[in-house]
Amino acid sequence: MRFWQRIFINALVFLALAGFLQNSFYVRSVWIALGASLVLALLNMIVKPILVLFSLPITILTLGLFSIVINGAMLSMTAGIVGDGFSFSSFWTAMFVAIILSLVNTFFNNRMVTERR
Repeated sequence: MRFWQRIFINALVFLALAGFLQNSFYVRSVWIALGASLVLALLNMIVKPILVLFSLPITILTLGLFSIVINGAMLSMTAGIVGDGFSFSSFWTAMFVAIILSLVNTFFNNRMVTERR
């Protein structure tokens, strides 16, 4: 999936989940969602490979399930960088949003691959 398409889709997912999880996930505006999506993309390019490398033994032991925790941590870091306009009530909420975000991105990545064939 192209970079800007992923940014836009992630922002839409953030807005939709903020609507569904009103008491535990907060996004102030569309612009905050786009900014958070961009920050998340940058963190995924810079910080995530280092975290994946350091957590490789536990990721292997858990058969890859620890990657969900890493994705939740990336979203928590994003909330810390973006500020008050983008926040989670708990780390569990961040992990839930990470799971939904991963599923949506997987769906669109698979769709893009099948369209290229």
